[in-house]
Amino acid sequence: MSPIPRRSLLKAAAVAGAAAQFSWALGAKGAEAAPAAPAGGADPVTLDWLEDGGLGAAPGSTVGVPWPMGAHEEGQGFAVTDADGKDVPVQSWPLAYWPDGSLKWTAHAVASGSGRLTLVAGPPAAPARKVTVDHRGGTVDVSTGVITAKIGKNGSTIIRSVTRGTTEIARNGRLVLIRQPEAEAEDGDQGTVKTERFDGAIDEVTVEQDGPVRAVVRVDGRHRRGSRSRLPFSVRLYFYAGADSFRMVHTITYDGTPEPGKTSGDFVRGLGVRFSVPMRDAAYDRHIRIGGEGTGLLREAVQGVTGLRRDPGAAVQAAQYEGRRLPDPSTWDQRVTTRLQYIPHWGDYTLSQLSADGFTLRKRTKQGYGWIGAGGGRRASGFGYVGGASGGLSFGLRDFWEKFPAQLDIRDAHTGVATVTLWLWSPEAQPMDLRFYHDGMGQDTYAEQLEGLNITYEDYEPGFGTPYGIARTSELMFWANDSTPAAGTLADQVRAVRTPPQLAAPPRQLVKAKVFGPGLFSEPDRSTAAKAKIEDHLDFLFTYYRDQVEQRRWYGFWDYGDVMHTYDSARHVWRYDIGGYAWDNSELSTDLWLWYAYLRSGRPDIFRFAEAMTRHTGEVDVYHLGKWAGLGTRHGVQHFADSAKQQRIANTTYRRFYYFLTADERVGDLMHANVDSDETFLVLDPLRKVRTDPYTPDRHALSIGFGTDWSGLVSAWLTEWERKGPKWEKARARVLSTMEGIAAQPNGFVQGGGLYDLDTGKFAVAGRPVVSVSHLSAVFGLNELCAELIHLVDMPKFKEAYLDYCRYFNATKAEQAARYGSDFGTLLLFQGHSRLDAYAAVQTGDAALARRAWTKFYHSDGYTESSPWRTEKLTGPAALVEGGEASWVSTNDTALYGLAAIENLALLGDRMPG
Repeated sequence: MSPIPRRSLLKAAAVAGAAAQFSWALGAKGAEAAPAAPAGGADPVTLDWLEDGGLGAAPGSTVGVPWPMGAHEEGQGFAVTDADGKDVPVQSWPLAYWPDGSLKWTAHAVASGSGRLTLVAGPPAAPARKVTVDHRGGTVDVSTGVITAKIGKNGSTIIRSVTRGTTEIARNGRLVLIRQPEAEAEDGDQGTVKTERFDGAIDEVTVEQDGPVRAVVRVDGRHRRGSRSRLPFSVRLYFYAGADSFRMVHTITYDGTPEPGKTSGDFVRGLGVRFSVPMRDAAYDRHIRIGGEGTGLLREAVQGVTGLRRDPGAAVQAAQYEGRRLPDPSTWDQRVTTRLQYIPHWGDYTLSQLSADGFTLRKRTKQGYGWIGAGGGRRASGFGYVGGASGGLSFGLRDFWEKFPAQLDIRDAHTGVATVTLWLWSPEAQPMDLRFYHDGMGQDTYAEQLEGLNITYEDYEPGFGTPYGIARTSELMFWANDSTPAAGTLADQVRAVRTPPQLAAPPRQLVKAKVFGPGLFSEPDRSTAAKAKIEDHLDFLFTYYRDQVEQRRWYGFWDYGDVMHTYDSARHVWRYDIGGYAWDNSELSTDLWLWYAYLRSGRPDIFRFAEAMTRHTGEVDVYHLGKWAGLGTRHGVQHFADSAKQQRIANTTYRRFYYFLTADERVGDLMHANVDSDETFLVLDPLRKVRTDPYTPDRHALSIGFGTDWSGLVSAWLTEWERKGPKWEKARARVLSTMEGIAAQPNGFVQGGGLYDLDTGKFAVAGRPVVSVSHLSAVFGLNELCAELIHLVDMPKFKEAYLDYCRYFNATKAEQAARYGSDFGTLLLFQGHSRLDAYAAVQTGDAALARRAWTKFYHSDGYTESSPWRTEKLTGPAALVEGGEASWVSTNDTALYGLAAIENLALLGDRMPG
């Protein structure tokens, strides 16, 4: 790697020149670049739970906390106390560093504690029961002090056993895939539907953490059948000190070949996680619990003694319903005791959730005999329990109905070993059909594809609408109980599955630490009528999208977490079936808007919405295998349909929030995988359809745009650098060299792009100035990233280049031409770009820019004060489902308005027009 000439990475002081004369400018607003840590930077931090209730039945929680630069050095220990001042055991580790080596983000895992907790520098308390990990033998043995899990190092059994004390609660934990090689016929003549079972086979096991409060074991492999394999998987198992439970984060990457127009290919018929559960108790002391709506439960025994013609006694019936061991049958009414052998044993139960609005529950005595209905409802919790008075396994799948079709199976509970399967894709649903949705309608040439783009807004290209390489992550939880849990405990377990408890740092700590774009967000402020009105509008927009998810049923295994792009006011629906107007796929930074909305407010509903979007957009909208790994797909009818495969959708910027706030390892994987995504520009030119000049990708002269392309690349490099990941030195070099390359261009960012050398990580300096500005360049996180980079890196020329871009995008054409010799052409998205005006105004102290920021925010494009800011009710035959409609809302405008409002308020809230 070539040495990179650079100035000091850290800024010792911040404010210079004209900025000093304005009280609202750089220094006074706290947006200065990389100052020394302020006094009190290491003050205690109060951590609170997103939702009320603390840990409940969950095994533990992990939270990320940011620190101002210089507040803590590497190696600093941390302690946690509860509201009574009692020590709470904690395990801490660094997540990110400032360039001076001080801690930027730290992660903290707790396995106990309720109410508000206080985090301070100091030695941590040790748990009474530590997590221990022993991987010296043929298994990785993890003990929480209450349960022990033996994790296989090879073969198809991921978890060989789970014991509590000396009692084995579960064994043979494995992954199951059912493949269907042919699509089912649609004319009623089904014939014989063939399926194949693949079992998850282990390739590698890695202990990522080994206690004392938290242990993490990662298992990677593929589903195999003989010599064939399908669907690579990555499973993480989380254990916390003193817990009787563990968490599983399960990721599959689709590597099938479902070809459009063909009935043969790879159709997933079932995808699940399966355990065997020893059944030691008498049939009447074996209990089944299956979650229905809310915390509702089916509570039955394998051999029920309630409701019989003869009554064993009220105490016996109550004990069975409550899950307690029954008294000796000799003490019952003998008319029941002598006839126990005639009471059926119900060994099999199935709850299937095939839509977001309905589940059915049925049972049978055993295989080969008929099923009977056991009830149903709308939305099941995804929770169950099988076992008995001597112990059993509770299990749950998060987002069960939201990510339908899902299913829970209990089999053979009447025998010595029951089998539990949590189906992430129900085998009773239609097979997973990921074939491209249309035949291209003659769009064979570029001209024909352009005409398609002009009518349906879809960037079509044969062979590009492939799901090969997309992924999906699911979260599961398991409890090893020493007896059948009481109803209250079961309800707590249900709640832990549905909404895992999450500790959170307060917004004021996020603001004070100057992370995620220093100065770009502040806590909500309703101190004036003008500010209150914008806050109302922000609340309206979030509430509308939250409600639209429910009203429009934006649910499903591959869809949940995303929103739609554009509305069709004629049909009163979102344009779900029209090319590039359908699923949003992060277009114009919807993810970024939601995370900024959370950072400033701390609202749990916004966090959960953004969390679901991060899980979706980072997995489903991005390729993780194949030649396009590291690229994402532009908005479309299917998440993978559009032929525009670009960095802007795979952008690490959208993942950083969830990772740093929760220390989620899976999202960390996604960010690290993007470090080398510049290599994909050799495979696919993102501008291939709009170039007028001949271009062939050259390793030493790759055409990279300074907007959507570079912002995606530099976010991955910056994150790897600050995390000190395996490639952090390369990443740091790329950050600095590309910043220098942009700064050295004749027109800086206005040059539009440059030729990038993959081996040196540098941009060639163009020989002549060019004006090439797109309305999209800065709306995929560029402003937020540049604010971070300017805060971190002392590179005046880069700062000057970026502030020039900010100053002139919203300028008049005459002003643009006077500065660059040519105007920027036809532009749009001025309201969204008002936040660039605001940022530049604070950085330079330019009062005219501050005024223009608010003028463009209020009086350009996007939403205005005269927008309706309300919904109309849809009733009767106007729409499929009754509910609210705001036909004037579009997701592009929402994301841009949301970000501009948040950033303008933070930067120029005290400079709003009267």
